[in-house]
Amino acid sequence: MLLKDKVAVITGGAGINGLGFATARMMAEQGAKVVILDLAVADPQAAAARLGEGHMGVVANVTDKASCEAAAAAVQARYGRIDILVNNAGVTQPAKFLDITGADYDRILDVSLRGMLYASQAVLPAMLAQKSGAIVCISSVSAQRGGGILGGPHYSAAKAGVLGLARAMAREYGGSNIRVNCVTPGLIATDINKGKIPEDKRQGILDGIPLARIGEPADVAGCVVFLASDLARYCTGVTLDVNGGMLIH
Repeated sequence: MLLKDKVAVITGGAGINGLGFATARMMAEQGAKVVILDLAVADPQAAAARLGEGHMGVVANVTDKASCEAAAAAVQARYGRIDILVNNAGVTQPAKFLDITGADYDRILDVSLRGMLYASQAVLPAMLAQKSGAIVCISSVSAQRGGGILGGPHYSAAKAGVLGLARAMAREYGGSNIRVNCVTPGLIATDINKGKIPEDKRQGILDGIPLARIGEPADVAGCVVFLASDLARYCTGVTLDVNGGMLIH
């Protein structure tokens, strides 16, 4: 097993059809003790229970620093260590550039970027004490293309910020044996975009993807597991594209 006895924390992981839960399930299958952090309305405890015994759900709001610190303390109290963090929590919004309000901008960046900052700051003391750790951050092809199919410009900005912050963390903490990497998914079949792709545009989208299909959450989860595992022990500051070849075009 790639992650035997590792303790993995995943933010925004309670959505059963999302990238976070797919990652949680695959990490559990690879031997990790998984902790799902999410809002109360998402019921992270129920999501963790679906993984079987030995896992944990914690109510937390990644936009609140104290909430992240309390969640990390709860994980430490139960397991005594934190080996992996997956910064997965994020929200999107389709909008034209001139239509983005200050509130829109703050909401998107608060979850995707501020949430990454606070969650990472909360777990880093444990990783520094252990002299080991792996952080994987979920960005997006939208950060690389300057826009996507569903997310607006502020979503692109937030996800581009994820790439920059991750690289800065990788540079700062590499000497402490803490690796920080990113995954940039393309169009993935999750609840966030379910039913939002017009049928008259679907074929045109597929024509721009060399693998000729929309990705599945497990496609992304496999790459996250790789980066979190010792198979990627000499990888830090990496951006791993998971987009079916979309950027070739």
